[in-house]
Amino acid sequence: MITNRWQDAEARAMQEAAGSDPMARELALRIYTSRLIGQNPDLVMHGGGNTSVKLRARDVFGDEVDVIHIKGSGWDLGTIEAQGLPAVRMAPLMRLRDLAALSDEEMVNVQRSNLLDSTAPNPSVETLLHAYLPYKYVDHTHATAMLALANLPEVAEATREIFGDKLALVPYVMPGFALAKLAAETFEAHPGCEGLLLVNHGHFAWGPDAKSSYDKIIEHTNMVEAWLADRRPEPLRPVAAMSQADRAGTLSALRGAIGAHLPEGAAMPVFDLRSNDVVDAFLARDDLDTLATRGVATPDHVIRTKGHPLVLDAASVAGGAEAIAAAVDRFVADYIAYFERQAPRFGGTKRMLSPLPNLAWIVGVGLVGIGADAKAARIAADIGEQSQRVMRDGEAAGGFHPIGEPDLFDMEYWSLEQAKLGKGKAPAFQGRIVLVTGGAGAIGLATAQAFKAQGATIFLVDRDAAALKTALGTVGGDHGGFACDITQPGAPAEAVMACVARFGGLDILVSNAGAAMVGDIATLPDETLRASFELNFFSHLAFAQAATAVFRAQGRGGQILFNVSKQAVNPGKGFGAYGLPKATSFFLLRQLALELGAEGIRVNGINADRIRSGLLTPEMIAARASARQIDEASYMGGNLLRREVETRHVAEGFVMLAASERTTAHVLTVDGGNIEAALR
Repeated sequence: MITNRWQDAEARAMQEAAGSDPMARELALRIYTSRLIGQNPDLVMHGGGNTSVKLRARDVFGDEVDVIHIKGSGWDLGTIEAQGLPAVRMAPLMRLRDLAALSDEEMVNVQRSNLLDSTAPNPSVETLLHAYLPYKYVDHTHATAMLALANLPEVAEATREIFGDKLALVPYVMPGFALAKLAAETFEAHPGCEGLLLVNHGHFAWGPDAKSSYDKIIEHTNMVEAWLADRRPEPLRPVAAMSQADRAGTLSALRGAIGAHLPEGAAMPVFDLRSNDVVDAFLARDDLDTLATRGVATPDHVIRTKGHPLVLDAASVAGGAEAIAAAVDRFVADYIAYFERQAPRFGGTKRMLSPLPNLAWIVGVGLVGIGADAKAARIAADIGEQSQRVMRDGEAAGGFHPIGEPDLFDMEYWSLEQAKLGKGKAPAFQGRIVLVTGGAGAIGLATAQAFKAQGATIFLVDRDAAALKTALGTVGGDHGGFACDITQPGAPAEAVMACVARFGGLDILVSNAGAAMVGDIATLPDETLRASFELNFFSHLAFAQAATAVFRAQGRGGQILFNVSKQAVNPGKGFGAYGLPKATSFFLLRQLALELGAEGIRVNGINADRIRSGLLTPEMIAARASARQIDEASYMGGNLLRREVETRHVAEGFVMLAASERTTAHVLTVDGGNIEAALR
């Protein structure tokens, strides 16, 4: 059941923050309840739904005019601010209702030309529908329960059973002018109704004030939820879950199969895997193939998930990479055929979108959102989970029967929906999954941030769980991490599998973690040297081997970047325990480059010197400067450029190497100039 989260104290605080102007205080309540709605994914998610309030405002001449504040394009209800609810003059909108027809372009133009602020975002495509309902506050949601009801084959009978005459039904029409007029006519034919159920689409409710409208949204949704709960079957027993290694292999194979349909050099997609009791029980159904072809729970989902998911049943998963590739090929062929069936209706004006899947149902693995980056994959997965719940409840209550193929195509290729996806050039590393070891340390985190700034999806590995959590908070929620001691047997492979399970694969490994063990070689304890080799060589080797296995499964090459050290070529007194494994890692880099180049796997590294990090602590800097009888700044700038080398410079070096498509077996010095450590 949906919890009513209205709090009088919170509402008052919102109004007080808005000041004394009555209109500003009303708008503050509109913002408040919009956020309450938007922050509940079972009501709306990812920019879905819209809210409005009708108020008075002063134009540039000082005249009072009636306006409607409505959610603007690109804004999410959960985080909306006043500027996300642009004001549109009501009078011109009301005059439009007398027209027999109005194109989408004309509608958008009228709405935009009647904004009080010309710099405001485009008003919602459902602005006219809100305007034509004669209530101050209007709310529109895509609640999970309401979508199950809206997609029933006997929706009228079920709605009457639940609500009596409280809810009026509006037959499916694409959003826009025609739907606005039809909704208004439906309301006028049922003047006592409390809301509208748009068949195959969603729910509208209203009220004279913010609280009453919000209360109706919660009340109506919970009435449907209670009705569905009485019909909900016992969950099915899912098939046995795969091992982490088998799951990673399946996801890598799927990512590679999708990549096979992309141009050479193009970024592969990022995945977002969901596996929980609800998802796994859904994937145990025996009607998956049928449900997968039905369509979407609400029309605007199609731009995020496409009309249908890719289904990998138990046989496809057991068949490995070849069977998975065949399933992807069939999906692509089916999508092309769908486009070729529907596009001729538009006289050749439509260009086919990518035919690759945005959502996958994988038996034994889970539901996978697929996107150009982690955010897009997350959105697809969120919508995919909601859609499964809608399908489950709909089938139990009479059937899940959304809009048909022609309407689905019209929505998917509708210019106003496509505009939501945004345009522009993609960042250089969009779609690339980058794993950084020692990711919570100074160099590791700087490297992660540098790749993130170029659009990469980041996966951090670090021994310190608390520091890792802090680092992930810095990088952001659409990235991931794994805490482990990488010197332990199997830990590097486990970390790589965790990355694959989180994002579907791996493109760039930055093997960065290390520590400087010190002591004279002539008297160095054996255990010190062995510990240094475990961290500074063997962990690098193990990560490289695990990453290579993923690269091979994907079949699209990959990159390995090592943080070596100037110690590999320019030993320092007392640093033999550090320099010996680093020199071995230097050789490892070149050996891997030699062996893997033909597979498109590039291997490069960086030799850095005097970087403030866990290796070169403040105490060590102070001691070295004192021993040389110079200040710390002079010590850190002890290079040809006389300038300190910072972690960001090392990070920029890693990004540069990753971007250099024809460079392998190369070690880049980032040390400000140290002739003794030069490789040339």
